[in-house]
Formats: sequence, structure tokens, C-alpha cells
Amino acid sequence: MPTNWILPLQMLLPMAFAGILLLPIKALNERKIAWLYSAFTSMVSLGVAILIAIRFDWSNPGHVQIPGEFAWLPELGLRFSFGVDSISIALLILTALLMPVVVVASLLEVKHDMRKFQFWLHVLEAALMGSFMARDLVFFYTCFEITLIPLFFLIAQFGHHDRLRAAKVMFFYAFTGSMVMLAGIFYVAWWGYQSQGAPWSGQWHWDIESLWAIGNTMSRTQQTCILGAFVLGLGIKTPLFPFHTWLPLVHTEAPTAGSVDLAGLVLKLGPYGLLRFAIPMLPLGVLVLAPWLGALAVIGVIAAALIAWVQTDAKKLVAYSSISHMGFAVLALFAFDKGSIGATGAMVYMLSHGLATGGLFICLGMLYDRFQTRDLDRLSGLAKIMPLWAFFFGIFAFASVGLPGLSGFVGEFLCLIGSFGGRYDPAAVAGLPTFLGMAPELWLPKVYAVLAGSGVVLAAIYVLHLLGRVAFGPLKRPFFESTGEHGMDKTHGHDLSSRETAILVPLALACLLIGIYPKPLTAALEPAVRGLCATVNGKLDALNPAIPASTVSSSAASSTAPAEAP
Repeated sequence: MPTNWILPLQMLLPMAFAGILLLPIKALNERKIAWLYSAFTSMVSLGVAILIAIRFDWSNPGHVQIPGEFAWLPELGLRFSFGVDSISIALLILTALLMPVVVVASLLEVKHDMRKFQFWLHVLEAALMGSFMARDLVFFYTCFEITLIPLFFLIAQFGHHDRLRAAKVMFFYAFTGSMVMLAGIFYVAWWGYQSQGAPWSGQWHWDIESLWAIGNTMSRTQQTCILGAFVLGLGIKTPLFPFHTWLPLVHTEAPTAGSVDLAGLVLKLGPYGLLRFAIPMLPLGVLVLAPWLGALAVIGVIAAALIAWVQTDAKKLVAYSSISHMGFAVLALFAFDKGSIGATGAMVYMLSHGLATGGLFICLGMLYDRFQTRDLDRLSGLAKIMPLWAFFFGIFAFASVGLPGLSGFVGEFLCLIGSFGGRYDPAAVAGLPTFLGMAPELWLPKVYAVLAGSGVVLAAIYVLHLLGRVAFGPLKRPFFESTGEHGMDKTHGHDLSSRETAILVPLALACLLIGIYPKPLTAALEPAVRGLCATVNGKLDALNPAIPASTVSSSAASSTAPAEAP
């Protein structure tokens, strides 16, 4: 048993809470009691996450802390190894915060099988917690794959009219990509096993530090092929263009809780896995593919924004906005500016996206509870009868669009600054001409940043279009022929309840706090991000010695990067 019990407790508690829901306890068959049980247990998980954050040494956020492991099949090198740095802590807290929010929000939407619904939410939480604390690639992959199971049942059993098709599309997309990634993982482990004279020769290694070292011994071609496998598996979850087509359908058909967990948490597994595993392990492959991944990210930013602009289904509009936003994160993640500003911004942007987009989906779920539609042609002027709802919806919309003073601005600004100052391997862009006196490895990231910046303008257009159509203008509500009434006729003026207000307040406060005072978050994330990017940045420094170093914070400069060993 590990001495550091608190991290496995964070993952095992949701599994235990889910197991209790399987016991023959008659009281849990009642919809309200099952809901109250899950609301309480999800708050317990949030309390454990807060204890982990308190125990974490924030003076040294770039180093792995609270480590431990369980032996599984030691003869094959399989262990459940875990530990956290500041990136893991941030994502654990985001997971623990969003889970009670979606549980409380599910009261009105889930009309049947509340017990089963809450069971799958707990399983999903446990898998996400395991993914973010894993220090072993098989452990990460196992939890990464398990997230598909509860998501499938949440969508297939509790979604809307085309829910089964949406669940199948999501499963087949993600499972196919994961199988390709699994082949890449096995190849790296096999390469280490058969390497003659290496410290890991003749043994199977799956822990993250060993795989980083093994991957760095491979040729450029090998690393590029394996990185392609990782990009396919993790890029589908991100989702990265052109692997994005499953997401709008799934969001449209998923219940509110499924959409919030998918957008706010599951989509973070892609960029997180690339940063945590692929970038330190396959630096030569990263140098080859970074310009191409940047191009795909920019296409995703612009194309998804343009498609979002013409949507009439509010939920599908927000789904396409997620694709656009995650394009910013991928572009910045593979920019590799000297200060790692872009990669740090990508992590901040992921956290902001989880809060703001989660809030938008919850607000749209509240609308659907009242009007049974998300059609922008049937809803308008709702601020007249739901001013409190419109206030929160406006906060999340402005956070999503990157309004200064809210969390989206911080992440978006850092992503664009880092992308503009990025650099690529000269060999990877050798066929391009010089431009304005700059070599292609220097001007191409700037062009990408400018093009992605147009996505900021497009985001303002489609998000303000959404806000203006739904909240302002003449009052319009759907007419229900079966009752001869308009939506909310019986409770005219009914705004958010105290339960619904309590759901939205913590998300809005988090968006505001990060936007006004982001320094604690960026200072905590930067050392860990710089450490994970250190190997690639070191190679780029050698290839581009003339590029001046960016100004970096003293906390980052003085930290010892955990990924420098390979």
C-alpha cells in the first residue's frame, strides 16, 4: 500500500459511491433521494480535491508530488503509478468542481432512472481523476478508455431523440483512434525491451520517466510515426480538425450533464495527454509535425467559427465553438516559444473553456427544461422574463469570447502571444520561402497567430449573435399546441430558482477570479509546462540560436524541470 493514500482515495471514492448505487437499497430507487445522495457524495469528492491542493507544495509546482504506486503485474512492469504536479492539480480541481454542478443541474432533466444516471456520473468522475493523476502510460490509457463507457450510456440512455446514433458515433471515433495510440504505446515499450545495452533492456517499462527516455533514443522517423498515432488517439478527443465531426452531433443529442462533462473535462484529455506524454517522449517527431499540427489547428479555429455563425440550434453553436476554442489550445501547445507562454496559455485556456462552456451548456439546459427547444428562431427576448438567467448567460458568453476581465481573455491572449513568438524546426519548413526578411521557421508561426486571431473576431460575432438572439429583442417563446400555451405561461416571469442560481454562481466567480487576477494560476502552471516542453525547446534552441529568449517569470526560471532528464 502506498504511504500517500490521498490520491488513490480521490479516484476510489467515486467508484465506491457508484458501487453503493448498485446495492439493493430501496430508498435509492426514489428519484429525489438518489439525486440528494449524489449531490452529497460529489461534494465529498470536491472536499478531497481541496485537501490535495492544501497538501501540495505550491512553492515547487513543477515537480511531481504525493507519489505512490500499486503493483499490478510487476513481471510485465505494470503498475498503477500516480503523482501530481500543478497541471494535474488544476484539472483534478476542475473535475471535482464540475461534478457537483452537473449532479445538481440534473434534477429536472433526468425524468427516469436517476439512480443509473448518477452511477455513470460517478464512474466517469473516477476515470477522469485517474487519467489526470496517472504517472504510468498504461494506467493513463486504461482510465482514458474507461471514460468512453459512462459517456456512451449517459448519451444513449438519457439523451435526446437521436441519442443512440450519437453515442455510437462517439464510441467508434474514439475507440478507433485509441487502438492506434495503443499500438504506438506498445511499440515504445517494445523498443525499450529489445534495446541492447540500455538500462531498460530485457524489461518492460510503462512508467512515464522510462518511456520519456526510451522515446528519446528513437530515430526521427520512428518518433514521427508514433507521434502520428498519439495525435490520432488524442486528437479525436480534443477534437482536432479534421477529427471533429463527431462532436456537434454528440453535444446536440447528449443530456446537459453529458455535454458539460464532455466539453468541460473529457475534451481536456487530448491536449493534456499530448503535453504530458507525447511532447517529452517524442521531441524529434514533434519538430517534424508541429507546423502541420499548427495548420490543422488554425483551420479548425476558423472553419468551426464560421460554421458556428450559421447555426440555429444554440447547443450545436456552442459545440462548434468548442472545436474552435480547442484549436487555439493546440496551436499554442505546439508553438514552442522560448518562454513556453503559449503552452502555459493553452492550459489556462483549457481551464477557462471548461468553466465558460460548461456554464453555457447548463444555461441552455435550463432553457430546454422550460421551453423544450433550443431553436434560435423560436426564442428571443428572454431577458425580459428571465433577467437573472440572462445575466449568467452573458457572463459565460463573454468569458467564452475572451472579454478582458474574464478567464477566456487570459488564456486566449497567452495562446496568441505564445503562438506569435513560436518557432519551428528549419528542416520541417525547408520548402517555404523567406518572408519580410524572416526565415520560414520564424514567419510561419506569426502567420498562424494572425490567422487564428481572426477566430477571435469570428467568436465575437457568433457568440454575440447567440446572446442577442436569445436574450434580447422582442419576446418570443414556443407555442405548444397540445396545451394551447406558450412556454412558461403558467409561471410567467419565473426566473432561476435558488438551486439553479447556486449551480451557476461558482462557475461565474471562477471565470471572474481568473480573469481579474490570473497570476497565481499562471505562476503555478508555468514551471510544470516549461519542464514538459524542455526537451523540444532545447533542440529548437540549438537549431535557432539567434532567436532572443522571451522574458520569463523568476519562478519558472528558477525551477528544475522534471522533463529535462531525457
